[in-house]
Amino acid sequence: MMNIRIASRNSALALWQTYHIRDLLLARGHSVEIITMKTKGDVILDTPLAKIGGKGLFTKELENAMLEGRADIAVHSLKDVPTTFPDGLKLACVCSREDVSDAILSMKFKSFDELSANARVGTTSLRRRMQLLALRPDLDIISLRGNVNSRISKLKAGEFDAIVLAMAGINRLELFKEVEYISRLDTIAAMGQGALGIEAVDRGDILEAIEFLNDEKSVIETTIERAFVHKLNGGCQAPIGINAKLDGDKITIRAILGTPDGKDILKDEVVFNKSDYKVAGEILADKFINKGAKELLIKAEKIAAQI
Repeated sequence: MMNIRIASRNSALALWQTYHIRDLLLARGHSVEIITMKTKGDVILDTPLAKIGGKGLFTKELENAMLEGRADIAVHSLKDVPTTFPDGLKLACVCSREDVSDAILSMKFKSFDELSANARVGTTSLRRRMQLLALRPDLDIISLRGNVNSRISKLKAGEFDAIVLAMAGINRLELFKEVEYISRLDTIAAMGQGALGIEAVDRGDILEAIEFLNDEKSVIETTIERAFVHKLNGGCQAPIGINAKLDGDKITIRAILGTPDGKDILKDEVVFNKSDYKVAGEILADKFINKGAKELLIKAEKIAAQI
């Protein structure tokens, strides 16, 4: 049995995730120490993520804690984790997945379809912005930074008609108690959405101690999703949606990318055999590249810089 030190952001959702992993480790007989910190992404709240480095800003300080020997692992929302890691660290585990859906939250509108013309909708995500504007070009999409609690407070204060969050976080924090109306969106999620990723020091004893946290279904699905984004050189904040769903021996993959204004979009749905999961993401990415995906992402980056 080991003493395992977990680096964590100190937001409500990050701590829920960290405590969840802590409890699983304690049940295995390990002792656990939690080291909390603020990341650059938590501090800089007046600038869209796409302009200041993307979601990797939520992981750098945690990674430094591990590289400096102050922590052994970090618990992340996998959708926030870049597809490459510093030397000495690795994605060690992908845990059992929650609901992968996006959801719209409102104090006055029951669903996305009921939003009024020119409704003010808050989201930090270029991926969500792209898909919402493709469906409703009239919407006023406004950048919404901050932790979940501050976003809910802004919604309740009437600064937004609706906001968009991941259903996984809504379930974990029981936000149904806080918001009048919550409904799922038919958007394609971010890579890794709904899954917790455990980043760890690349050391045998640590990796062996936490290996039980791996969930095979989640590993297969997110391996495909992350490979797709990596091949496209798309960061965590790029307007790319990718969701792989394993059912028996078949994997259904839905993917979308385009410009943040929703005007130019590439979209596809394919089915692979489970046995091909290690190559499926790259194969689908090549298909998108042949249709002009990389050029479209360059265009998307230019548009994002003006938002």
